[in-house]
Amino acid sequence: MKKLVLIDGNSIAYRAFFALPLLNNDKGVHTNAVYGFTMMLMKILEDEKPTHIMVAFDAGKTTFRHKTYSEYKGGRQKTPPELSEQFPFIRELLDAYGIARYELENYEADDIIGTLSLKAEQDGFEVKVISGDKDLTQLSSEKTTVAITRKGITDIEEYTPEHIKEKYGLTPEQIIDMKGLMGDASDNIPGIPGVGEKTAIKLLKEFQTVDHLIASVDQVTGNKLREKIEEFKDQALMSKELATILRSAPVEVQLDQFEYEDFDKEKVVKLFKELGFNSLLDKLGDEVEETLALAEIEYTTITEVTDRIFADESAFYVEILEDNYHYAPILGFALVNHEGNFFISTETAIQSEAFKKWAEDGNKKKWVYDAKRSEVALRHHGIHLKGVEFDLLIASYLLNPSETIEDIASIAKTYGHGNVESNDAFYGKGAKRSIPDESKLSEHLVRKALTVFELKQSLEDKLKENEQFELFYELEMPLSLILADMESTGIKVDLDRLRTMGQDFNNQLVEIEKRVFALAGEAFNINSPKQLGIILFEKLNLPAIKKTKTGYSTSADVLEKLADDHEIIKEILHYRQLGKLQSTYIEGLLKVVNPENDKVHTRYNQALTQTGRLSSTDPNLQNIPIRLEEGRKIRQAFIPSEEDWVIFAADYSQIELRVLAHIAGDKKLIEAFKEGMDIHTKTAMEVFHVSKDEVTANMRRHAKAVNFGIVYGISDYGLSQSLNITRKEAGTFIDKYLQSYPGVKDYMEDIVKDAKQKGYVSTLLHRRRYLPEITSRNFNLRSFAERTAMNTPIQGSAADIIKKAMIDMVDRLDKEGLKTRLLLQVHDELIFEAPKNEIEKLKEIVPEVMENAIELKVPLKVDYAYGPTWFDAK
Repeated sequence: MKKLVLIDGNSIAYRAFFALPLLNNDKGVHTNAVYGFTMMLMKILEDEKPTHIMVAFDAGKTTFRHKTYSEYKGGRQKTPPELSEQFPFIRELLDAYGIARYELENYEADDIIGTLSLKAEQDGFEVKVISGDKDLTQLSSEKTTVAITRKGITDIEEYTPEHIKEKYGLTPEQIIDMKGLMGDASDNIPGIPGVGEKTAIKLLKEFQTVDHLIASVDQVTGNKLREKIEEFKDQALMSKELATILRSAPVEVQLDQFEYEDFDKEKVVKLFKELGFNSLLDKLGDEVEETLALAEIEYTTITEVTDRIFADESAFYVEILEDNYHYAPILGFALVNHEGNFFISTETAIQSEAFKKWAEDGNKKKWVYDAKRSEVALRHHGIHLKGVEFDLLIASYLLNPSETIEDIASIAKTYGHGNVESNDAFYGKGAKRSIPDESKLSEHLVRKALTVFELKQSLEDKLKENEQFELFYELEMPLSLILADMESTGIKVDLDRLRTMGQDFNNQLVEIEKRVFALAGEAFNINSPKQLGIILFEKLNLPAIKKTKTGYSTSADVLEKLADDHEIIKEILHYRQLGKLQSTYIEGLLKVVNPENDKVHTRYNQALTQTGRLSSTDPNLQNIPIRLEEGRKIRQAFIPSEEDWVIFAADYSQIELRVLAHIAGDKKLIEAFKEGMDIHTKTAMEVFHVSKDEVTANMRRHAKAVNFGIVYGISDYGLSQSLNITRKEAGTFIDKYLQSYPGVKDYMEDIVKDAKQKGYVSTLLHRRRYLPEITSRNFNLRSFAERTAMNTPIQGSAADIIKKAMIDMVDRLDKEGLKTRLLLQVHDELIFEAPKNEIEKLKEIVPEVMENAIELKVPLKVDYAYGPTWFDAK
């Protein structure tokens, strides 16, 4: 049998929008309504398997019903702009799925559905209507089922004549009469005042229709109700007319135009990728992985490298599949320039003097994807890559740091260049991952190099347009090669000391475990939340603050609140801290030490954070928990790589607060920094209205929390948690702070206004962060975006400054002819290894260079220390 599915487009889109949290793709376009609509569509196609399908939309705000009642649908709130911008994508989605859509001037989607469902019934179709509006239940019949969405999107209630009878005791036709009596607030249909659903149903069971009720009004029991019906009978008849779905609208389409075959895989995949619907892509199955048609390309596989393939400017691509490129093999190279497109196998390239000469020639400009990765990989083969002028990865990252860059293909898709497959599509995922033969691999790599070659100019133009050209060429590009040096150099680890620490931690864990068991009165698995919960909250009767599906919550925040209730809590917290240090930083470091040189080679992520901060992985040397004494001692294991050398560390003092003073232009903050005052003491003096001598340690602690809290856009709730005070007290504290520093208050207000107008905020060096949620109607999303708007220019500018300092510092070391090497960057700190005889020079030049990296309204201050280990350089 033929089956027609009719979907109420506007209704489902609205339901999806309000049922799901606001979602954005990487371009900042809202997608929650499209996502919900898509989920519903996929479920309908799977469950209903229609032979015919059509989606009806409202054509406009005015319909023929407005002639009957001008206030029809009056009072409805304006469609949120976050929803309006999604309707074009919903229409595009339907086109990609090959699903017909229709709208008719002066009529509603309901009338289109009503007319077509009747016609379909007459033509022998089985009909299914999908909507979020119960008005359409009046269309239910033996051949038509009306499915109404309930909670969320895909949970539906099916209305057949039998179901309507069971639920209301009425027929589908009487749904219209019910609306006539009770009205409909959502459509501004008045009905009879005071008559609700129960009364309407009761009346219809007795009088069947509105017309018969009015004709027999003298038989209605209850004086007040009878008077209401008499007074508002014309309104009831008009309301019934407004609620009646037209089944003879002048629809100009035929049912055979709605025939459904299958979706266009290429279009659907492209749209899903554009919208960021990765989870829905997975639902489409493996067969869609390679649906994007790739244009044919010509290229040459080079068996002997000669100068003829090189040009003054070339796109150069180095393929390494594994994340950890320090130890992964190079799979091959691709070269694209005006001489042609070329593939060079790893063996051919590495054994060629001509290739090495070209790679190390700084006058031969190279355009690459991930300069740092390429440089580090080539160094393992004794080749130092020079002349790198453009990096597609870094350029794309600067243009939109919120966009997830998975590989070169994800950048290509962003900029409308679809002539390259993703790594997952080409190599496969998980257990299916494999390296194809050279004939396929060579073409894939050439496509990647070609993407770099063809996108360079457009991304450069966008960087210029965003005033980010200097940020790219003078900061990020030079930095990428410095990071490559740092990664290749690595930092030496004292393995004996690390193992000794590990044994010491083990001993401490055993002792803590004994104390915990003694306090608990029995042995149990401390690492089992379930067993721990029973001990704490049932045996020891401590107050259960939070429960989970599996039992009591024993999370860190819960235990910290119970720290004063029982001695066992502090022991457990200490046990967990030591356990994490042991597993993550002792065992974790031992796993990644290079056995050839006893060094660890951390990888710096230059294109990851939205603030511009660097992060590190394998191992992460930025997150060693130094607040804990045992955590600090782990730094004892990091030592110089040569005899009679030391570790020299220099870090910026309160750089983010100094940046805040500069950006906000607050006179008191600027004055305090210029006078060299302790800023936390100064804040305590301002907020508590006391003299410098009257500032207590607790006052300074509170002032410090709010100083740094302001930098990170802290809320009253956040401050209350960090200081263990009430939310009201925290709010008062923040208010006093802002009264004390009016320049900061003005900055916070102005930056949010600016962000709402522009859609982004910038650092001192024009690094951008886009904030599409800053105009959201969702309070939580909007509040987060506002806090982000306040803190990103501060954190991002601090990141810019230390990056600039790294470049200036390496340049100065080179000019001075020093052997000192930059090893690590950890937040606001630079770590060097240096010969002892260069220390006096470093004491002079390191603060000088770092403090003059950028000119602010307040002085930058750098502290330094040195010693035989990183721990001693404090």
